[in-house]
Parts: sequence; C-alpha cells; structure tokens
Amino acid sequence: MKFILGKKIGMTQVFRPDGTVVPVTRVQAGPCVVTQVKHEGKDGVHAVQIGFGTQKIFRVPKAQKGHFKGIPFGDKAVTVRYVRDFRVPQESPLQKGQVYTVQIFEPGEKVKVVGQSKGKGFQGVVKRHKFAGSLATHGHKDQLRMPGSIGSTGPQRVFKGIRMAGHMGDDRVTVKNLEVVEVRPDDHELLIKGAIPGARGGLVLISTTQGDIEI
Repeated sequence: MKFILGKKIGMTQVFRPDGTVVPVTRVQAGPCVVTQVKHEGKDGVHAVQIGFGTQKIFRVPKAQKGHFKGIPFGDKAVTVRYVRDFRVPQESPLQKGQVYTVQIFEPGEKVKVVGQSKGKGFQGVVKRHKFAGSLATHGHKDQLRMPGSIGSTGPQRVFKGIRMAGHMGDDRVTVKNLEVVEVRPDDHELLIKGAIPGARGGLVLISTTQGDIEI
C-alpha cells in the first residue's frame, strides 16, 4: 500500500502520446516524513503516521514537540504542519524519521483521493438537494423555492433523514479509481486524471490499495 499527503494546486490538461487531451488535477505531494509507526500490540492498530508541510516550531504545543523529537528537519526552527494516519494491513517496514517523495508512484496506477469539500454555508433545498421548486403561478406567491410538506403530522416530530435546508459542503469526500497520469519528482507533483475534492490549497490524502512503499 502506498500513501502520501499533498496540497491541491488546481486543474489543467495534458496530452497523451496519441494526441488525446486529458483533464488532470495538479497535486503538490510530499516530501513526507514518517512521524510514528503504530503496532497492533501496543497501539491496537497497524498504521503509519506521516507529516507534510512546514510551520514555525513556536506554533507547536510542547507535547507535539516531544512527539516530533528525533525527526530530522533541515531547519530547526520549523516542523511539519499536517499529520495524518494511514492504516496498513500488516506491520510496516517504515521507520520513524524516513522521508519519501512522489517517486513511490508510477503513471497508470489507480489511487484513492480523500479531501474536504468546499463549504457553501446554509443553503435551501433547491441548491442542497436539487428540489425542482413550485410552480410560478396559480397561488404559489413566495413559494417558488420552498420545500413544501414534509409528511403527516401524526408523530409530531421531524423524521431523521428528511431532506431540508441546512449546512452544505465542508464534508470529507472520497473519490476512488483515479488514474495517475504523470509523476514529476523534480517539482514534487502528481497529475491525477479528473477532479478531486476541495479548494485550491486544500489538504488531500492519496493512497493505493495494492503495492508496498519503496524508499
């Protein structure tokens, strides 16, 4: 299983050797450092914790500084910004402090991308749930985008799952079976076919379900 953290840059397009155009999303992925290796006997799960990005060390709580102790950084005044865990099926060969880049991926591989969708605030049922709305005439004044009846009044309550107005977006979204079109080790970039969730600059988790990490 291969995994890496990255930052969404934006969308563009590339040309395959046969001339076809492929829409891709540019992701600045890695370099990532292993901050902890979890074992089932001690931690209850086989997992690898990796860090990505940088931030000033003075912004980090004292307990987190101790957690990062022993991890080599080029500048002692900075440390990692994002930390995420990836479950692995068995004990990982990775060691704390190891650094790896996008070179673990190859063009043509299928990956799963997890990101945080764009937050859209409080929205009505037409935008949030694609309701058609009411007629524009014949007694429907001020009712064009109303939700309408939500059912019988016998239980005197609103059933769970009723589609109503409310907070939209800002959800954890997973997109599977996306193709890695190109790997750019010099720029620490992955070009992934299609769109991935989140806004520009958002954190994304990229992983495969097969294969081992080679460093």
